Amino acid sequence: MAHPTQLGLQDAASPTMEELLHFHDHALMIVFLISTLVLYILVSMVSTKLTDKYILDSQEIEIVWTILPAVILVLIALPSLRILYLMDEINDPHLTIKAMGHQWYWSYEYTDYDNLGFDSYMVPTQDLAPGHFRLLETDHRMVVPMESPIRILVSAEDVLHSWAVPALGVKMDAVPGRLNQTAFIASRPGVFYGQCSEICGANHSFMPIVVEAVPLQHFESWSTLMLEDA
Repeated sequence: MAHPTQLGLQDAASPTMEELLHFHDHALMIVFLISTLVLYILVSMVSTKLTDKYILDSQEIEIVWTILPAVILVLIALPSLRILYLMDEINDPHLTIKAMGHQWYWSYEYTDYDNLGFDSYMVPTQDLAPGHFRLLETDHRMVVPMESPIRILVSAEDVLHSWAVPALGVKMDAVPGRLNQTAFIASRPGVFYGQCSEICGANHSFMPIVVEAVPLQHFESWSTLMLEDA
């Protein structure tokens, strides 16, 4: 969960998000080194009066500053492509959930069960319980078992939406008439918050996403209780 004055990204709650954090640090270090080198060259050029004809006109230097940026781009592109393919892999999911975007709430359907589904609305400010977050809490959380591959099928009924939970490293557009899919594994128990990340109308800011990861035994008890109430 993000907090005020936070500079970095949220703590990772899935293997995919851990990979994204590592890639972010890797790319940021390269940018930092390039910026330092450019700043040093600028300061040197402004502060010194010395000139050298071998620097002003040198085939070797031109070769270096042509090849070096290409090598740096490869060092950034290879881990980026690796993560892209990892994010696209969906191998033998233990649970499939269909998330449908509406104006302005989400509905969830657990497709592995006969009759397990519900709508998830934002809790109004005046109805919040102590410890709940304004504009982020919902009346029904999407409960998933931890350490299990979860497949999310994302679509929309009316306009474009986007199902996004930063701590899990998940963001998938919900397009009317199209079924997109993504996957994640919650590596630890907890409550993870997200919001619709596609401008979808007047109440775009008021359709939060809450994913609660629990141990498998607790998930089985919750699903049994939900099926009994259905």
